[in-house]
Amino acid sequence: MKSYKYIARDTSGQRREGLKEAASSNDVLGWLRDQGFTPVSVNEISAAPRKTAQKGRRKRIKSADLAALCWQLTTMVEGGISITTALETICEDLENLSLRQVLLGVLEKVRHGETLSDSISAYPKVFNRLSCAMILAGEAGGNLPDVLRQLAEYFDNRDKLAKKVKGAMAYPVFVVGFIILIVIFIMTFIVPRFEMIFKQFSGELPAFTRGFMGFYDVLKYQGIYIIGLISLVIVGAVLTYRKSEKGHYAFSKIALMIPFMGKVLSHAFIVMFCRTMATLIGAGVSVLEVLDILSTMTNNDIIKDAVMRTKEAVVGGSNISLSLAESGFFPNMVIKMIQVGEESGSLSRVLERTSNFYERKVDATITAVMSLLEPIMIVTVGGVVLVVVLALYLPIFSMSA
Repeated sequence: MKSYKYIARDTSGQRREGLKEAASSNDVLGWLRDQGFTPVSVNEISAAPRKTAQKGRRKRIKSADLAALCWQLTTMVEGGISITTALETICEDLENLSLRQVLLGVLEKVRHGETLSDSISAYPKVFNRLSCAMILAGEAGGNLPDVLRQLAEYFDNRDKLAKKVKGAMAYPVFVVGFIILIVIFIMTFIVPRFEMIFKQFSGELPAFTRGFMGFYDVLKYQGIYIIGLISLVIVGAVLTYRKSEKGHYAFSKIALMIPFMGKVLSHAFIVMFCRTMATLIGAGVSVLEVLDILSTMTNNDIIKDAVMRTKEAVVGGSNISLSLAESGFFPNMVIKMIQVGEESGSLSRVLERTSNFYERKVDATITAVMSLLEPIMIVTVGGVVLVVVLALYLPIFSMSA
């Protein structure tokens, strides 16, 4: 058991501090919620003290930060605390300076009589259209605490999904970087020593060794030009991607065609699509506005076009399932599930179940990719080392033969 110091707020907004022994910080968080408190911070006593809120750090605002904010607002609003008091309380303990400044701006607008939805809409880089639409629907329907809870769960799930996708891509990037470092080390420290030895040989070197040394000479004398050319190609590709519509579309198509990774990206969007639609429809947002919001939540032109074609079909009088089928992007299972949801009148619940199913598929795909990548990367590293060893030691073997 470890000792933790916690800071929390009770239902009246009063600050509470104390010590709690538990196996982990998550246990302390659960205990605080069971007591009806809103957790602010939980720190192990042996850990170095964190900076106070007045000495917070300016850092990027992540989904996890927005999820914590929504959970705090949910607890306080459910306890009868006004939005103004709740925002004041959260700002006092917030360590992320960037988010604190945004919330202070929101608080100032609320104090001047603006609604919460109008206040957060002034900060679109932090609160996207989904957040604004849901809070507006919650204010109009009088169920703001429920909407805030749904929004908190949405941000939590989005953060988990983003971490899974990033984790799937981090391993191959690390291994490729490791291979590059091995090659640089070999070419810088090992090969030059053998080159001096080879110059003392009276006989002719094996063809494989001559080819390898020729490749080494190219890297040695033309390496700067090769690096420059690769850099120009990369910069040109990035500029094409950013400025050219055709280039952006081509890169979007290529991203979905990459083996395994393309499937992870498409399934990850389907998870976000179903979960976002379930959340928004459950909050009372219209289908057309939902599709309009969803079209802004991806940078992939292929996916964005599919969502916009779906919206156009709905505007033309088609139902959601047929519109999705006409778009040509969404799997049959998604279409069938949405059709069932429309016919049974439980679209929000069916979408939530569909998103859970595809989230499990994302997990399974990532697991399969990782299990396949590990032996591939090991063989690749071994192959690089084997080529170098054979090239450098073949002359020695030929001399001893």
